[in-house]
Amino acid sequence: MKIILGSQSAGRKKVLQEMGYEFEVMPPNIDEKAIRFDDPVKLTSELAKAKAEALKHRIIEPAILVTSDQVVVYGGKIREKPVNAEEAQEFLQSYNSGPAETVTSIMVMNTDNGKQAIGTDVAKINFVPFSEEDIKNLIERGDLFNYAGGFSTYGEIWADHVKDIEGEMESIIGLPKTLTQKLIEEVSS
Repeated sequence: MKIILGSQSAGRKKVLQEMGYEFEVMPPNIDEKAIRFDDPVKLTSELAKAKAEALKHRIIEPAILVTSDQVVVYGGKIREKPVNAEEAQEFLQSYNSGPAETVTSIMVMNTDNGKQAIGTDVAKINFVPFSEEDIKNLIERGDLFNYAGGFSTYGEIWADHVKDIEGEMESIIGLPKTLTQKLIEEVSS
């Protein structure tokens, strides 16, 4: 059955490719800021569901639809993509003091049989401290504005700062393999 990834995330595309799936990409184009919850699991779950709901009416042939949402939690507070250079700097400096957690929810929907499954995965990342120069360079590059929490694990400069990860690397990227496979299997039978 056809698989549709409801995301334009390069990281999610890469993970699904690594899992051996051929798929089509269909961006959901929803207003994510219109859905707000203080609980990171509730927030990411509701956003993943909203993305699936927005896309299901656009799908004409039977398919497995995979949507996902992720936030970063630091010090008990949700961090989405940094909105400006000051916030990005604040995020990166704070990771010198403690780990960040990624909370990633996945929604999988079978448009043929109507089955749906949702799940959440949490991973923790500890960083090697960022120097002021590293922070300046990362902000100037600009890609950190595309990531929840203002960080990535791709690229040399990022890889040099990853001390260790508790959980799946793919969870930090935005699509945990184990959970995604489990949910696809649940809706496929």
